[in-house]
Amino acid sequence: METPCTGTRDTSRKLRASIGMSEDMVEDGYENITNIDISSVAIDIMRRKYEHVHQLNYMEMDARDMSFFPDKSFDAVVDKGTLDSLMCGSDAPISSVRMLGEVSRLLKPGGIYMLITYGDPKVRMPHLTRSIYNWKIILYIIPRPGFEKPGGSSSSSHLEPVPISDTGVLPADFVLEDPDSHFIYVCKKMDETTEVSDISSYPLIADAL
Repeated sequence: METPCTGTRDTSRKLRASIGMSEDMVEDGYENITNIDISSVAIDIMRRKYEHVHQLNYMEMDARDMSFFPDKSFDAVVDKGTLDSLMCGSDAPISSVRMLGEVSRLLKPGGIYMLITYGDPKVRMPHLTRSIYNWKIILYIIPRPGFEKPGGSSSSSHLEPVPISDTGVLPADFVLEDPDSHFIYVCKKMDETTEVSDISSYPLIADAL
């Protein structure tokens, strides 16, 4: 989960909880990206495909148990679809707690967990707002690429954060224009010295996804 990228050289350490987007991050200037997937076949394919890209490291790993890494190992964790997959299983509540607990453990203070999901706030916020994580959460809602509003106008490519309550309640006047939108939860790990007012929110570029 990256904050909006400027394209400058970034040597901080990133963890991708599923593969498929990291190559674009390298082009944007990110230098140290670890990709994990539970599928050994997928990892083997990606290792061979990108063996020439030294910024990318691929590891077979279950996101519910990332004990290979010590605490506070990463500046950011990007999750595009991993939590969604776990939420489809019969043991979804346990699996989600285990994975999110591991994400929280691995993040440095001030680190970011970016969750890219089809899950709306009512079904995702109860999992993200557990006090043990101590995350400040900002929500963005991104229409699918090429989506046009009624009347033929395109959605804005720069989207502002959407106000939200801890229970997942959107503003009463909020209209979800595209039912197939992605929900982007930007979760910042707080520490004792971080004030909520210190966290800035920035427009998100829809074309980045």
